[in-house]
Amino acid sequence: MNAAAIYDGLSRLSGILNGPLYYDGSAQHQAILRAYSTDASVYQERPLAVVIPKDPDDLRELIAFARRHGITLIPRTAGTSLAGQVVGDGIVVDMSKYFNRVLEVNPEERWVRVQPGVVRDDLNAYLRPYNLMFGPETSTANRAMVGGMIGNNSSGLHSIVWGDTRSHLLSANVLLDDGSEVVFEALNEQALFNKLVLDNREGQIYRQTIDLLSIPANQRAIKTGYPRPSLTRRNTGYALDMLIDASQPFNFCKLLAGSEGTLGILTEAKLSLLPLPPKEVGLLCIHCHTLIESLHANIIALQHHPAASELVDKYIMDFTKGHPTYQYNRFFIEGDPEALLMVEFRGNSLAEVQRKAEALSADLLAKGLGYAYPLITGHRTNLVWDVRKAGLGLIRNLPGDIQPVNLIEDCAVSPEDLPAYITDLQRILERHGLKASYYAHAGAGELHVEPLINLKTTEGRETFRTVLAETAQLVKKYNGSLSGEHGDGRLRGEFIGAVLGSEVYGLLKQVKAIFDPQGVFNAHKIVDTPPMDKFLRYEQDTSTIKVETVFDFSRQESILRLAEKCSGSGDCRKTHIAGGTMCPSYMATREEKDTTRARANMLRQFLTGSPKANRFDHPEIKEVMDLCLSCKGCKTECPSGVDIAKMKAEFLQHYYDANGTPFRAQVIANFTRSQRLASYFPRIYNAMINSKLLAALIKGTLGFAQGRSLPEVGHVRLHKWIKRQLRVNQSGDRPARWKKQVYLFCDEFTDYNDVHIGQTAYHLLTALGYEVRLAKHTESGRTYLSKGLVRKAKIIANRNVQYLKDVITADTPLIGIEPSAILTFRDEYPELVDEQWVADAARLAKHALLIDEFILQEMNAGNIDSAYFTDQSRIIKLHAHCYQKAFHLVDSTVKVLSLPSGYQVETIPSGCCGMAGSFGYEKEHYNVSMKIGELVLLPAVRDTPGEVIIAAPGTSCRHQIKDGTGRKAYHPVEILWEALKR
Repeated sequence: MNAAAIYDGLSRLSGILNGPLYYDGSAQHQAILRAYSTDASVYQERPLAVVIPKDPDDLRELIAFARRHGITLIPRTAGTSLAGQVVGDGIVVDMSKYFNRVLEVNPEERWVRVQPGVVRDDLNAYLRPYNLMFGPETSTANRAMVGGMIGNNSSGLHSIVWGDTRSHLLSANVLLDDGSEVVFEALNEQALFNKLVLDNREGQIYRQTIDLLSIPANQRAIKTGYPRPSLTRRNTGYALDMLIDASQPFNFCKLLAGSEGTLGILTEAKLSLLPLPPKEVGLLCIHCHTLIESLHANIIALQHHPAASELVDKYIMDFTKGHPTYQYNRFFIEGDPEALLMVEFRGNSLAEVQRKAEALSADLLAKGLGYAYPLITGHRTNLVWDVRKAGLGLIRNLPGDIQPVNLIEDCAVSPEDLPAYITDLQRILERHGLKASYYAHAGAGELHVEPLINLKTTEGRETFRTVLAETAQLVKKYNGSLSGEHGDGRLRGEFIGAVLGSEVYGLLKQVKAIFDPQGVFNAHKIVDTPPMDKFLRYEQDTSTIKVETVFDFSRQESILRLAEKCSGSGDCRKTHIAGGTMCPSYMATREEKDTTRARANMLRQFLTGSPKANRFDHPEIKEVMDLCLSCKGCKTECPSGVDIAKMKAEFLQHYYDANGTPFRAQVIANFTRSQRLASYFPRIYNAMINSKLLAALIKGTLGFAQGRSLPEVGHVRLHKWIKRQLRVNQSGDRPARWKKQVYLFCDEFTDYNDVHIGQTAYHLLTALGYEVRLAKHTESGRTYLSKGLVRKAKIIANRNVQYLKDVITADTPLIGIEPSAILTFRDEYPELVDEQWVADAARLAKHALLIDEFILQEMNAGNIDSAYFTDQSRIIKLHAHCYQKAFHLVDSTVKVLSLPSGYQVETIPSGCCGMAGSFGYEKEHYNVSMKIGELVLLPAVRDTPGEVIIAAPGTSCRHQIKDGTGRKAYHPVEILWEALKR
């Protein structure tokens, strides 16, 4: 069928479906198609269309459409697949947004029914009150969804005791290629007979599959070709070996798990549950001289029945050395081991855990394996696990085009074969001159081995293919599995026959034909895949592409390199239940285009392939950037540090260069000018914005939401007020000796709107014994950066650095009140100013402190203590600003608010408040802004008793709380001032 007929068919289909269908040439649709062109793999292919179905009726319409037009449907949930399972040229069917309900829990029988879009960690949060959990846990568990876990047969860290997804899948509701719904479940002989006699598509599938598997020659081929039974990580091809196991009832669920959406569309799953594990936990960290020694130690460790046995090599550990966060987490490392084996034991008491660990230590010592065996217990085990997890993320930040690739990372052999297998594998890699990292699931026989290859070169792509081909033969030698948990997809599918044998591969093709003869479901995955080195994300050398930017991206090599660092792992798709800040708009909309991943990929695609001189001049980029709140959560929560806030500002500047700067963006960027003018007539201005009629007119003119209140101006500028105080102090009595001299930064928000907070900060600092001074400075430039007027922000940054470079030192710091303003000195200035001011900006950044940070420093120096404050009891609930979270500064606010001995501080587990400066004012963003607030923050504030103090350092956060709940939130300096003994 020709393209025009398909396009007409999609147009008609769009009018039938309840959920949205994206397929046409508009900027919105094209942006969405590009967003779905990748997953967490190295593959990229733009789909024909994307649909977000609302119900099973939508799915049936899609199946009928696919059959009529010869198009394949690509089921997708979180899109964290590593083998290209959800990349293709068909219709992507995103089940994550609407198929996300927990349907039923049976605590007595320990099972749960869920839809495929339920997130694994969110499910376990739901199950926790029942003292139950769903066991399989991928490293992506805070965003991985049940549908994808079934498709890949996911397992994870504790699989040696908690099992894989297949072992927990009791039944599944599946739509077949004719649109009929079936329930796959365990069948006794009578139930199986009843299926075989059905005169419909379901009966046909049962009959043909049973006939195929009943042939003795086929059974022999399966028993011979599949991995040895002792290997629990067995994900290569379809699980035919599980279906011919006569000791178990016949259950197509075993086939469905690991089938990657190629046999039908899952709409519901019934999962078995486990009781919560014992609370006491310990990690025995076995230090080894060599990688192979650690693998021999792993064999001994498994004899002691641990909960997990995980490996991390020196290459990964070294990336944590000197890191500002992870250096601290290395506290348990003794010497310089080549490999660490982290063996977890659990028990009902600490003594039980210690006994298990001591028994293993003694056994290893007797066998001469390892040289140090520290046991880490309790909450500090999380720091140990962070060394492994963080190191892997840091490797993704390697400079240059030689990067770790997912290729042979999912191959598994029996644990007793690991030492020999890895020795042979190292020889293969050495022959090709490749370095690699080794880590993960030693206890299950699966080390994630990631060779470093440049896929942008012809030579690199040839090596990419050759290494997999040679490793496949090695896996066959050890009777292992080409895929352990990440799936075959289009990466390993081509080599399944080489590992399982041509006869078995023929059986796999027949199974696909039985279930899906027309290729309706995820065609060209597992079987009949295209060559594994085709449709790669990187198929050209981008090192010659030069993109001129206002920001200095040299630390990240270039803006293109920064965008390319997105691996697609989908950390930005976690929900508010999992916590964290990244990505607030996705948490609210649950749409792929609103993820950090989509934004980075969109920039990468156009910066790489745009035919325009201005590579930023594309409405598709604007479409995905639209709901970015510039919260900076991605700067630290993204494992690769893909700073979308910085790239969005850069993009907007160039987009405005080509298309003009919108009126509202200019008004918001020039916020300081308008507020300066208003400050001359504060009573008149405040009366205007509090008049319903005039406020509505102002909001309508500016494109602001009518439901949003406007900020008042103070009756005096903070700058002028402080100058007046300084003149009074100079003429009157002054303390004989100040503890320290500090310079207060009068940011644009505190200077005009939150003047009373600035006055309180001045009073607090002086009362605590600090001489508050003013240095010449201008605004921070935050409003210009937020609207993408980066060149104007650059002028401001240059000016402030020149004003302050000789004034601000460690002994005379710059103290800020509003996080978004003062942290601009730390974040943007060093990469924004002219080259001649870079060194000065870097020095200035070190001494630009939030007032909370400064007070904490003085506490630690012994200059401030609780004796200054009341001993009355109060409870404070703190919502921290996004930038504080991004810079790991929340703890400083908690400690400072805890200065009064009777004050108890609880942190609200909220992400972004949703206001994000001007974002929450804009009429087209208002609903999303409020939806973000309603995820955690606003309900938490409403549920807080009136006598509890709400603290929020950010001016936008306080505004959101006021508009959303009617409650007043206080800046920490206001709370401390009230608590100060006069």
